[in-house]
Amino acid sequence: MKKLTRFAAVVSAAAIATAGLVGCSDSGSNADGPSVYFLNFKPEQDTAYQEIAKKYTEETGVNVKVVTAASGSYEQTLKSEVGKKDAPTLFQVNGPAGQLTWESYMADLSDTEFAKQLNEDTPPLKNADGKIVAVPIAVEGYGIIVNEEIFDKYFALPDSKAKSLDEITSFDKLKEVSDDMQARKGELGIDGAFAAASLASGEEWRYQTHLLNPAMDQEYNDAGVTDMDEMQFTYNKEFKNLFDLYLEDSTVAPSLTPSKAVSDSMADFALGKAAMVQNGNWAWSQISDVDGNVVKEDKIKFIPMYMGLPDESSRGISVGTENYLAVNSKASEEDQRASIDFANWLYTGAGMQYVVNDLGLISPFEGFKDLGTPEDPLGKQVAEYMQDSSLKTYPWTFQYMPSQQFKDDFGADLAQYASGNLEWDEVVTAFKENWAAEKAANWKK
Repeated sequence: MKKLTRFAAVVSAAAIATAGLVGCSDSGSNADGPSVYFLNFKPEQDTAYQEIAKKYTEETGVNVKVVTAASGSYEQTLKSEVGKKDAPTLFQVNGPAGQLTWESYMADLSDTEFAKQLNEDTPPLKNADGKIVAVPIAVEGYGIIVNEEIFDKYFALPDSKAKSLDEITSFDKLKEVSDDMQARKGELGIDGAFAAASLASGEEWRYQTHLLNPAMDQEYNDAGVTDMDEMQFTYNKEFKNLFDLYLEDSTVAPSLTPSKAVSDSMADFALGKAAMVQNGNWAWSQISDVDGNVVKEDKIKFIPMYMGLPDESSRGISVGTENYLAVNSKASEEDQRASIDFANWLYTGAGMQYVVNDLGLISPFEGFKDLGTPEDPLGKQVAEYMQDSSLKTYPWTFQYMPSQQFKDDFGADLAQYASGNLEWDEVVTAFKENWAAEKAANWKK
């Protein structure tokens, strides 16, 4: 496994706001005993967590409630819920940026069993005193997902621009193939080479965060730093290369993308309307569960997000984590203990089977080495990329983005660019100004 780095300890306070919820389940009644309230930030895992909570309550008698925030609204939901009398006892933060806001609510987990069993190459979040305050619970990966069945049909054409996925190791080749597939979409029976970009408000995280990550990591590496107060967006042209390809070789016109959600994009891919879509290993359930899905388990593959960065032929997909588990230090000692017991059960005890088989996670704890990788095809490929010593994966540098507000502003600008209302230079200027302003406001050491 490649080492995940750039984890810092920083302090700030939380604010109270409002937000909506997607799912909520109360597994039992134990009103007078210890209880767990887990606020989950992955909507696609809500069903699995509800079942896990139910099984834990049946086994232990401890009440576990799972609430899942709506897509793109986790921070707002947490700010709203944490101010209530029955606040979450177990919640998630997205790395150092989340720690900035929530450290005053994060209990010391240094002596917990699940923290002790954490693999060395996936470090936890620590406070200024060196105490563990949040533990990574999943290693994930993302890139460009391809339907190999459509590609096989394309490769069989006598004048195709490539004859196998192995030939696509650069942006130039990716663009050549994608442009040709777009031009011949009628022959291939698709609506576009790429599924529609999802640029509706709250749905643009695949671009304002995930697509930015390789360009951001390259700029950090060039400067030899682990964080930047001011980012120049040096590789904005490379970012634009791939973003434009998504917009132009698409199932829909660029002007329609600000109305599209992630579910629209995944449906395009699942129904065979597109040959490619950018997303992560968590997307398999979003694909396989679509009514009418035509994508076969043995025909779905990852390729890296080539955009023209230096030496990218030797790079793989992006692999890392932003999924850190914390226990609410403001909860009663009884409920804190119950929450720690639940986490120990899930990541070091009998619940580990559900993490692999139901949540489909690659978890960074010692005990999971004997359980193997998730059964889903994308999870297996992430594990393969992690073990491939010939390719260097991109770490999740985006954990050092200034704030959620920065992400939201950048995502909105990308939508305006796609609509033709902003020039690219305006997007870049706003990016640099907003980065500096949000870092100054939120990352004061």
